[in-house]
Amino acid sequence: MKDLIEQISVKAEAFLKDANSQLEKGNKAAGLRARRTSFELEPLLKQFRKVSLKASERKD
Repeated sequence: MKDLIEQISVKAEAFLKDANSQLEKGNKAAGLRARRTSFELEPLLKQFRKVSLKASERKD
C-alpha cells in the first residue's frame, strides 16, 4: 500500500504542476499532459479504494 500511495503522490504532483501551468500560462501542452496524467491516476485511485477497504475490514 505504501508503494501505491507513493505512485499516487507522484502522479498527483505532476498533474497539479501541469494543470496550474495550463491555468496560469495558457500552456496547451501542459493541459494535454495534465489530462493524460489524470487518466493514469484513475486506476491507481480505484486500486487504493480496494486496498483501503480490505485493510479496514481486517481491523474490525
